[in-house]
Amino acid sequence: MDIKNRIYIDNAASTQLLPEVVDSMLPFFNSTFGNPSSTHFFGREAKSAIEISRKKIATLLNSAPNEIYFTSGGTESNNMALRMVVESLNIKTLITSPIEHHSVLQTAESLTDIVDLLFVKVDENGTIDFNDLEELLKNNPKSLLSLMHANNEIGNLLDIDKASELVEKYNAVFHVDAVQTVGHYKVDLQKLKNVHLMSASSHKFHGPKGVGFLFIRKGLNLKSFIKGGAQERKLRAGTENISGIVGMTKALELAYKDLNNRKTYIEGLKKQFSSNLNDAFPTLRINGEKGQSLYSVLNISFPKHQISDMLSFSLDVNGIAVSSGSACASGSNEVSHVLKAIGKNDGRPTVRFSFSFLNTQDELTTTINVLKSLMK
Repeated sequence: MDIKNRIYIDNAASTQLLPEVVDSMLPFFNSTFGNPSSTHFFGREAKSAIEISRKKIATLLNSAPNEIYFTSGGTESNNMALRMVVESLNIKTLITSPIEHHSVLQTAESLTDIVDLLFVKVDENGTIDFNDLEELLKNNPKSLLSLMHANNEIGNLLDIDKASELVEKYNAVFHVDAVQTVGHYKVDLQKLKNVHLMSASSHKFHGPKGVGFLFIRKGLNLKSFIKGGAQERKLRAGTENISGIVGMTKALELAYKDLNNRKTYIEGLKKQFSSNLNDAFPTLRINGEKGQSLYSVLNISFPKHQISDMLSFSLDVNGIAVSSGSACASGSNEVSHVLKAIGKNDGRPTVRFSFSFLNTQDELTTTINVLKSLMK
C-alpha cells in the first residue's frame, strides 16, 4: 500500500516532522557543523545556535534560560530528574504512581537501595487519590514526588495545581513528566512555582526524535547525571545534538503560535470519532478519566472478538496505524501495566487512538468502517 494512502493515528507515540522544522535543521547538517565546545569560529557559531534555542524555549515556558537543560528525549530527562534529585539532595522517599511511564517506574525501582519507593493510589479511571497522596507526603518528609501531567496510554490529566499545593505544604521536591503535554498546552513555569523539574520530548509535538529537555528550577544544586565534558552547565556531558535542538525549538514555536487552533480542531475530531465509535460498538469501554483528559488521546476497549489478539495488527494490514498501548512496550506480550493498575485487564482488545492536527475527519470515518468490517 502506498504510504500516502495509509492513515496514521498514533501521535502519542510520535508525530510527523513538519516541513518548517526540517528546513530549520538543514544548515546544521552541512554549513554549521562545528563542535559547540570548540572556541574557534565554527564552534562559536554552533554554540550560538544552542543558546539562542535555549532562550527561545525559556521564553515560551516563562523560565530562565539557565533552567533549560538539553537531553536526548523524555526517557533521559526522566532518568536524569529522578537520579540527580535522589543522589544529590539526600532524599529518603520517592513517591510516584503505578501508571507512570516505564522510564519513571524502572528508574524508581533501580533506586530502592537508597530510597523507600511508595505508590500513590489511583482509582478505576486512573485518577490520583489526593487524600492518599497527602498522607504519603505528610508521613514521609523530604520526599521526591514524580507524576506525569498526562498519561501516555489513557490520557488522564494530573491536577498540577492541587499536587503543587501538597508539595509546598510538605516541603517535597516535585518532578513532572510533561512529555505528552509540552507543545499541546501552554506551560507557565513561573506560575507553577512548586514544580521543580519538568521533562519534555521533541517528537511529541512535531519535532525531531532523539532530543528533549529537562527544566530544573534554580537553587536545587544537583550533581551531574552523565560524566565527561562540561556541557549543559556540567550536569549533562556530551556533545549537543545541535540540529535536533534547533528543530525542537522551531517545532515548539510553531506549536505555541497555533496552540488554540490545533487544540480546538483535534478536540472536534476526537469528539466526533468517539461518538461514531459508540454508535458502531455500543458495548465499547473508554479507559481513563473522561472529563479531565488529554484532548489528543482516546483509549478504547472493544468487545471480545475472534481477532481480539490481532486487532492492532489487522488495522495495520488495512493501512491504519494505531497502538495497543505505549510504543515503548511494543513487542511485549504483557498486558498494559496501566490497564492492570486500574483493573481493566479483562482481555478485551484495546486500542489507543491518538490524533494530531494533520488528521482528517475522512481518515477517521475510514477507520471506523474498517473496524466494523474486521469485527462484524
